[in-house]
Amino acid sequence: MLRKKVIPLAFAILLHALPASAQQTTNRDEFYWLGEINKATAVINSQEGLLDKALVPGIAAGLAKVIHDGNQPGGKRPSTVITFEPLLIQAAGMDVTLLHAGRSSQDMHATYRAAILRDDMLRLAEQLNKTSATLVTLAQKHERTIVPNYTNGVAAQPNSYGHYLLGYAAALDRDAQRIREAYARIDLCPMGTTVLNGTSWPLDRVRMAQYLGFADIVDNAYDAHQIAAVDHPVEVGSIVTSIALHAGSFIEDVMTQYAQPRPWILLQEGGNNTYVSSAMPQKRNPGLLNSTRADASTAITLAMGPVIRAHNLPPGMPDAKEVRDNKEMVNSAITVLRKWDDILKALVIDQGRALEELNSDWTASQEVADVLMRKYKLPFRLGHHFASEVVEYARANDIKPSDFPYDQAQRIYAETTKGYGNGVLPMSEEEFRSTLNPAAIVDNRRTVGGPQPAEMERMLTAARAKIAQQDAWVAEKRKTIDSSLAGLDRDFDKLLSSR
Repeated sequence: MLRKKVIPLAFAILLHALPASAQQTTNRDEFYWLGEINKATAVINSQEGLLDKALVPGIAAGLAKVIHDGNQPGGKRPSTVITFEPLLIQAAGMDVTLLHAGRSSQDMHATYRAAILRDDMLRLAEQLNKTSATLVTLAQKHERTIVPNYTNGVAAQPNSYGHYLLGYAAALDRDAQRIREAYARIDLCPMGTTVLNGTSWPLDRVRMAQYLGFADIVDNAYDAHQIAAVDHPVEVGSIVTSIALHAGSFIEDVMTQYAQPRPWILLQEGGNNTYVSSAMPQKRNPGLLNSTRADASTAITLAMGPVIRAHNLPPGMPDAKEVRDNKEMVNSAITVLRKWDDILKALVIDQGRALEELNSDWTASQEVADVLMRKYKLPFRLGHHFASEVVEYARANDIKPSDFPYDQAQRIYAETTKGYGNGVLPMSEEEFRSTLNPAAIVDNRRTVGGPQPAEMERMLTAARAKIAQQDAWVAEKRKTIDSSLAGLDRDFDKLLSSR
């Protein structure tokens, strides 16, 4: 006959005075979750009649001691079932292994991996939202700042810098969507599936999921840790890759300005933003851009890890599942987002210099072709040819758009449209010059999603709403987990107090 393990009186008094919730640590690592899984098992199995209630107080007290000791400075915090269990046996005797009925290190490890990755995804979502909020705030500040945008590395068209920033906010919103979608797949509890096909013990998997804060259970016992446990880090890796690519793209666009003698966008000098060259006193190197770009490359490298580690392996192997590697991967993306946020806050934009660059080149030339077609029904290709010839003449004669001779525009129009219409440029000189005004071009856009003021206001409102919704989603998910774990603590405390 099994006997109750006798717990030393002094420690029993300590445990009675210190509820399980107070014995926990904010470090929700493997040790933490092994403790929570064992607590939930003790509560559920004792209530379901799978654990002798006479043994429960001693088992619970031994488990509480292991958790308490592990939370002390320098305490043992084993990360595997086979290293956690000896501490349980030492604290509560062999009876404590009755907790292991119908369990395996396979489903327990899969459960803490999912729980830890779930927490990490919420941290990633939180930082992504902070960076997105900075983007949107900066976009509102610069919704009327007209700057060049580039395609193929060449100045292409004038645009609102706020509109440009909202483009990146939209990209990060897709990353936020991916986080929520991946989270829903990660937020499923594998506990109770044992090795790969379940157990003869009638374990209550749904209650286990509820106590551990999961939305539901993984349905297929084989999938739980043979397949899904590998899918999760691979999917998260794709999100990390997307975030790093977005950050790298933005950084490179700013970096190109540093090659100009008079850039229109730079980092505020000093601090961690820039540093002076050791040899060339005139140089202010963009250290923050360089280091964040390197961090983005590191994130992409780490994101490839789960794919490579999982490649050509039979189901169930642990290679791609390791908590340390996958946490490092998520942390790399958080670092990139945090430093991108620092970049955004350090940007200095010279609006006058941006307009000077626009007015010194022909980034407004497409608008000439558009107006000729929209207002005067000239076929676009003819209007495009006319505008292109104007640019060729201007560059050959070093003429800026604001100085282009109207009579030369009339001559070029007649030559390029010969055989179509009367050859008379329908635009007055005033209209011709106003069409080349970068600010007017932005204001005159009519496309839904364009940079014109009405659309900017609409998109800014929508972007702020999405960020607020994502903030609420993170808070709601954390509340669900925390309240579930608090409920587990309360019920486990009852086992301790039943001695």
